[in-house]
Amino acid sequence: MTSGVVRERLARVRERVAAACESAGRDASDVALLLATKTQDTATIRAALVAAGDAPVLLGENRVQELVAKAPQLADLSPTWHVIGPLQSNKVNAALRWASCIESVASIDLARRLAERATGRLDVMVQVNVSGEPTKHGVTPAAAAELAQEVAGLPGLRLVGFMTVGARSSDASVVAAGYDALRAVRDDVLASGLTGTGDARHLSMGMSGDLELAIACGATLVRVGTAVFGSR
Repeated sequence: MTSGVVRERLARVRERVAAACESAGRDASDVALLLATKTQDTATIRAALVAAGDAPVLLGENRVQELVAKAPQLADLSPTWHVIGPLQSNKVNAALRWASCIESVASIDLARRLAERATGRLDVMVQVNVSGEPTKHGVTPAAAAELAQEVAGLPGLRLVGFMTVGARSSDASVVAAGYDALRAVRDDVLASGLTGTGDARHLSMGMSGDLELAIACGATLVRVGTAVFGSR
């Protein structure tokens, strides 16, 4: 894929985000854009980073082995990497060499392992399975607040919010209900006033096909892959 195509697609995504924010009565600066780089080669990712220019994007990897392979080749551009897929305990050290945020914390055991290995202050999000689909990773909405409060109390971690993958449904109301559920969890945790929960404002939700809906429901970070890179 040429750098020109990547630039055009990225510009269109930014236009979509801006329009969605305007429709929702929000400032476009409230929503960050993360490029999901699963299976993408470093040349294509580099083109996207260069195209982003002064409006930087985040990069997200599902698989630690891909992160470890790609990150050194892009280090000269100093991108910010997030882990957005399930993280196995034996991959924690490798992930922390490059990632500044782990969005997929779904157990206190993983959180404790991250806290033990983190140097400085590591940003984390609690992943919530809002749809209840067995193929999706994350804790239930009912268990999310308790886990978040436990994570927030661990030294070395900074709880910055919550992440989910929307329901696999063509019914927008079903998808929106899940996003609303995540926002409710976030609001409850922030309102708790418990130590370490004050920064947990972010909602990582919405992808290429439904970012407008996610923004309407309060997303502060949308994860986009195919809209910029095309189909895998």
